[in-house]
Amino acid sequence: MTYEEAVAKIDSLLVFGSKPGLERVAELIERIGSPDKKLQFVHIAGTNGKGSTCALIANTLKCAGYKTGLFISPYVLEFRERFQINGEMIPTEKLCEIVEKLFPVVEQMKRENKIITEFEFVLAIALYWYAEENCDVVVLETGLGGRFDATNIIDTPLVSVITSISLDHTAILGDTYEKIAFEKCGIIKPDGITVVYGDQKDGVLDVIQNAVCERNNTLYIADTQKITVIQSDLNGSVFSVDGLSLKISFIGKHQVKNAATAFFTIKALRERGMSISDKAVYDGFSTAAFPARLEILYHHPVVMLDGSHNPDGVKALASALKENMSDKKKIGIVGMLADKDVQTALSEIIPLFEEVITVAPHNPRAMSENDLAQMIRKYGTDATPQKEYSHAFQKALELAGTDKAIIIFGSLYLAGDMRKVVKKYK
Repeated sequence: MTYEEAVAKIDSLLVFGSKPGLERVAELIERIGSPDKKLQFVHIAGTNGKGSTCALIANTLKCAGYKTGLFISPYVLEFRERFQINGEMIPTEKLCEIVEKLFPVVEQMKRENKIITEFEFVLAIALYWYAEENCDVVVLETGLGGRFDATNIIDTPLVSVITSISLDHTAILGDTYEKIAFEKCGIIKPDGITVVYGDQKDGVLDVIQNAVCERNNTLYIADTQKITVIQSDLNGSVFSVDGLSLKISFIGKHQVKNAATAFFTIKALRERGMSISDKAVYDGFSTAAFPARLEILYHHPVVMLDGSHNPDGVKALASALKENMSDKKKIGIVGMLADKDVQTALSEIIPLFEEVITVAPHNPRAMSENDLAQMIRKYGTDATPQKEYSHAFQKALELAGTDKAIIIFGSLYLAGDMRKVVKKYK
């Protein structure tokens, strides 16, 4: 089986199952040998900041000497990015081998009218590989929600982590912060430890604290009052928390809050008996990288790529631009999915741009470049739709010259493809 054939097999599965629930995926994992029972997890749910928080925790554990698996969703660079051990993606040959071995189990379950979704099978591949490689710990990011997310088949993890909660996927998870928080709290298991991002919307902490109390968990709140930001610019941030000075390359003060969540997770893991020195924390934080999170691709002109795709994510991007690029005029390249709260997201950021170029992400749920341009023009900002990503970036370069910044944002599905386009330019 070739790599292309393996990915095609995975892509052939449904995105969503015929009915919600964890019974099918639990049975799939059991049929392939229950690899989850051989592993320990840090389980992470939330609306925004999951990827950055996962990257910081996983890199710190690697620096502490632990063989660390990382499971993320969605990917930015390529499909194999979903499965990593110590920062290295799964080898293509190994992915093909595992798909060839496990896919017959999916086909047998289908004959029994037990339909396995794409994400469920991707999770099965990941757990099988991590167990086969004898990982010490796996940093496991949820796909959607928490309570009914396929990753929630695991037993009580070393730590459950809840990042920033905001309104996203409201048709599935609920239309209030409290309802969404309730779904995310599904990953909190009996007699565990829970770490929560400290700067939550009103009502969210109450929901989390109730879940923690009901399930007899110890709670760590990543208190933003304990953070002192020493420096923050386009190179990242230097800050202190609990008396330890740290630095991250991620841009924006919101990333310092994500880093605090990661830091308190490390504290909780120390409570679990893991040996993680202050040096490992410093090295892990300072060398962690995550594509498409306020990522600077070029400096002349400045080209920034961000996967922000919902109002709170876009608000964080807007805040970072005001903090670090208030003196620069900005050209935007924007593409969004139609099922997001596009209107609210645009209202947070479009006034910051001199001109915007719109594109459609390569996804069936994408808003067309023409419809998006029409919405943007309502804010009094010029918007030019483009079919081709390369044409969009070329147009942005012409408008930017040498003194303006180009900001690409709106969807992680856009970010990965645009990153490849931009990287081709010298």
